[in-house]
Amino acid sequence: MEYKQLGNSGLTVPVLSFGTATFGGGGEFFEAWGSTQVDEATKMVNLCLDAGVNFFDTANVYSRGAAEEILGKAIKGKRNQVLISTKATFPMSDKVNDYGSSRIHLVKACEDSLQRLDTDHIDIYHLHGFDAVAPIYETLKALDNLVQSGKVRYIACSNFSGWHLMKSLSVSERYGWSKYIVHQVHYSLLCRDFEWELMPLGANQQIGTMVWSPLSSGMLTGKYNRNQPMPPDARVAQGGSPVPSEPSDLERLYTIVDTLKEVAAEVNKTVAQVSLNWLLQRPTVSNIIIGARNEEQLKQNLGAVGWNLSLEQVKKLDKASATRLAYPYWHQAQFPMLKSLPDLYENKK
Repeated sequence: MEYKQLGNSGLTVPVLSFGTATFGGGGEFFEAWGSTQVDEATKMVNLCLDAGVNFFDTANVYSRGAAEEILGKAIKGKRNQVLISTKATFPMSDKVNDYGSSRIHLVKACEDSLQRLDTDHIDIYHLHGFDAVAPIYETLKALDNLVQSGKVRYIACSNFSGWHLMKSLSVSERYGWSKYIVHQVHYSLLCRDFEWELMPLGANQQIGTMVWSPLSSGMLTGKYNRNQPMPPDARVAQGGSPVPSEPSDLERLYTIVDTLKEVAAEVNKTVAQVSLNWLLQRPTVSNIIIGARNEEQLKQNLGAVGWNLSLEQVKKLDKASATRLAYPYWHQAQFPMLKSLPDLYENKK
C-alpha cells in the first residue's frame, strides 16, 4: 500500500480508503448502492486491513445511520488499528434542526455518530455539504469545540464550492480555530469539473483531496459500452446515481471507456484499476474512496496501487476525457504563465 500526508496535517493515510455507502441498504436510494450486513462487512474490513487499508469512510446519512452501526460492529476489537471518517449536515429526519451545520445539530450529530460507531472519537469529521443558513463562524466554532473536547481529531468538508472553502479557511485562521485539512469531492475521468477551481485552491492552501465516486457509479468499470444497453443490474439503472442524459454525454463516456480499454490492455490491468490509478497521479489527491458490494469487487479495486501509468498513457486519458472549460477558466487557460489553473489545462480553450 502507498501512503500520503493528508493535506496540511500530520496525519498519514493510505491512498485508498474503503467507503461504506453500500452498508445497510436502507431506503430506495441506498438499496441501489448495496445492502452489505455485518458478516460481509467484517470480511471486507479484514481484507482491507490485510492490504494495508486502515482508513474507513462513512456518513450518518448512509441508510439513516445503519452504515455507521455496521461499520462499528465490523471493526469491533480493532479500533486502535483503524481511522474513521464520517460526516454530518444532510437531513436525518423531517424534524426541524435535524439537518444543517448549526451548533445544535452538529453537536447532536457527532454524539449520535459516536454512539453508532461505538467509539469515543472520530478521526476525521466532515461537513457533508455547505449550509448557507448557519453562520460560518458558528459552524467552525462548534467544530473547533468538538476537536478541543477530544471527540474529533481533524475536521474536513465535502461538496463545497471554492468560495465556501476559502471563506471557511479564512474564518478559522482569523480566530485560531481548527481548519479543514481535506475536501472530499466528486472527481473522475468522467467528471473533471473539480480541476477548474477547487484543485488550484487545494494546492494553494494545502488542502488534501479525498475522492468519492472515482468510478462514477460504475460507469468507468468497463460495463458501459458503445452500442450496448445500460446494464440493468448496475447502480445507475437502479436509481442510485444520475445517468448522462444528453447524447453528447454518452458519446464522451464511450470515448473514455474505449481509451481506458486500450490502456488497460497495455498495462494488463482492469478498466477500473486504470481509472483509479489515473486519479492517484492527479495534483492534491491524497486519498480515493473505493466501494464494493462484495469481496471480489474490493480485491479488484485494491489492485489499483503499486504501479503507475506512464506519462503518455495519462495524456491519452486526459485527451479522451477533456471537456470545454467554463468561463473564466477558458480565459485563464490562455495565459499559462500566470498559473491560474493546473498545468494540465495549459493552452486548453
